Amino acid sequence: MSTLVIENQYFGCVNWTSALFTHTDVKIEQCENYQKMSFRNRCVIGGSNGLIHLTIPVQGGRDKKQLLKDTRIDNRERWQQQHWRSIFSCYGRSPFFEFYRDGIEQFFTKEYVFLNDLNTGILHWLVKVLKIPAHISATESYQLHYPPEVHDYRNRWLPKNFQQQEAAITYNQVFGNETGFQPNLSVLDILCCEGPETANIIKI
Repeated sequence: MSTLVIENQYFGCVNWTSALFTHTDVKIEQCENYQKMSFRNRCVIGGSNGLIHLTIPVQGGRDKKQLLKDTRIDNRERWQQQHWRSIFSCYGRSPFFEFYRDGIEQFFTKEYVFLNDLNTGILHWLVKVLKIPAHISATESYQLHYPPEVHDYRNRWLPKNFQQQEAAITYNQVFGNETGFQPNLSVLDILCCEGPETANIIKI
């Protein structure tokens, strides 16, 4: 059995999603402190003019020291409406948007209090639609370091470097002719473009 420890991302990037397929036991880090400038509260989608960064506002500001599982979403801002409009604008005409529309939209019509609850709901949805076979559970305590046999992918992909590492998982993108291929976007991008074939494409 191969074990992976990884953070919970907001509509995680393609390589993050791919990692869920490459291990039989996946532990989602839930005992860490909230970390700014990560994909825990943001994702990147592809628009006609390039990358669009979507960020969920959190209460207390991004520099507040608190556990991730205690981090509250700042729902005073109309972030859900803004994110949904951006997603619809980018993917409304993609081949499989209507196939997944209801599943995606549910996360923008229900008001979540805690960031981790939102991300966990998205993760469970991804497991279902992609048929991810791994056993997925949450960490019960925080460990700074893990033994070599455990693959620690926490913070492996960050907004500052998410397009600079592994060889790209490629597929046809909505605005590929305008912007060129954009690697490692949110899983929303490949889902809307490739639909049920997504799982086969990202199994590397």
